[in-house]
Amino acid sequence: MLPAAPAVASPSATPHLDAVEKSLREVSPGLEGDVWQRSEGNRLDASAADPADWLLQTPGCWSDATCAERPGTKRLLAKMTENISKARRTVDISTLAPFPDGAFQDAIAAGLKSSVAAGNKLKVRVLVGAAPVYHMNVLPSKYRDDLKARLGAAADNVTLNVASMTTSKTGFSWNHSKLLVVDGASAVTGGINNWKGDYLETAHPVTDVDLALTGPAAHSAGRYLDTLWGWTCRNKSNIASVWFASSGGDCMPAMEKEANPEPAGPTGDVPVIAVGGLGIGIKDRDTSSAYRPQLPTAPDTKCVVGLPDRTNADRDYDTVNPEESALRALVASAERHIEISQQDLNATCPPLPRYDVRLYDTLAAKLAAGVKVRIVVSDPANRGAVGSGGYSQIKSLSEISDTLKARLAKVTGDDGKARAAMCSNLQLATFRSSPNATWADGHPYAQHHKLISVDSSAFYVGSKNLYPSWLQDFGYIVESPQAAKQLESSLLDQQWRHSQGGATIDYARGVCNG
Repeated sequence: MLPAAPAVASPSATPHLDAVEKSLREVSPGLEGDVWQRSEGNRLDASAADPADWLLQTPGCWSDATCAERPGTKRLLAKMTENISKARRTVDISTLAPFPDGAFQDAIAAGLKSSVAAGNKLKVRVLVGAAPVYHMNVLPSKYRDDLKARLGAAADNVTLNVASMTTSKTGFSWNHSKLLVVDGASAVTGGINNWKGDYLETAHPVTDVDLALTGPAAHSAGRYLDTLWGWTCRNKSNIASVWFASSGGDCMPAMEKEANPEPAGPTGDVPVIAVGGLGIGIKDRDTSSAYRPQLPTAPDTKCVVGLPDRTNADRDYDTVNPEESALRALVASAERHIEISQQDLNATCPPLPRYDVRLYDTLAAKLAAGVKVRIVVSDPANRGAVGSGGYSQIKSLSEISDTLKARLAKVTGDDGKARAAMCSNLQLATFRSSPNATWADGHPYAQHHKLISVDSSAFYVGSKNLYPSWLQDFGYIVESPQAAKQLESSLLDQQWRHSQGGATIDYARGVCNG
């Protein structure tokens, strides 16, 4: 009798999520459930008319430099109202200051009025992160009063908490997550800020993206917001950190846990990792973490003597900001190709470090191994007066290609081999959404995506930038080949069709000006 053949493990159906989860369990095990969580049984929340419109794009007017119709923005606003109108217990909103305004505020108010008209009494929280100086006029009491006025008699059935928070002025840390969570059962998240001036009432709207889902992962988002609100409520008497207003009740630090104690039941078959970060000031370290990384060295990342480099040289910061490890792990899990669509990969320096060394080293290793990498960032012509004051933080694409080439040289051991690997496997361009080099009014295209996709199988959509930033952020990593292909056809392919003409490096066309 022949001996039995050795058992061969079946390949995982979710290799990318598995790699990310392994990293999170190593780096931040004590934050599972509150800051990160894996769940099964989710559904990407598309309409019956379009199975891909779970992907909420602004403005959504591909190929049209005049951008008159903006179907993506209309879909986003309708989705906000639709989700809120279904609320039976809670509505949780977070964004970057200033507070929602214009049609964004109209969408919120319409949803709340519809829910109350159906006989519901709601608890509602609205949280914004406030950068010092920039948001001195962001007043929670003014926003509360505006929303109550819009609600009219419906306001009597809404218990409202509104807050503006800064967790560390010296650490450049405040809320940057963009979330709409309803009853712990549905969520919308991504990069979109609820600002009429940048997204709606302009001839050159910001290009951005959110995703909508239902299922247990929405509960994970609610738990994350409880974590932020827990800090906010504890510090509401400290006007240097928090400005708070309510409609009469006290601060609600655990609204989601109390009103939605159990995860929502399964609504589909999509596995998701919800992952956020706590920035600086909420929690110093994950005390249960045994993580002991070999932190990288790259002298050119530091800009100001004495300013800590949290991104590259702070193990404790890593443990309370698991999203950074998660995104590196997602990139590292790629075997065939990586698409990165971001505002930037490099930060304004000073005050922040120039770049994430471990991210660049991971990308360099992939390029050296023959993995195809595409990077599209916002046009540097959008750079603000102080770098981060606009929708770009770099002066030229060469800042990215020079950094990649330098890190590649460390991998290959040779400048010539580094350039060859880059020219053979990289595509690098600034964003365009039409054949024109600018919007019809002459303004450059501003891209605010925080998007990574790998191997046509898994992707991240959230608020976390790939350049160094020490904020509170949140997003979802989804593994679904079907959804990944929808992402490609409705966004990534269209983006590259218009952006490739301005590429400085494009292996497919033999362009290599890096």
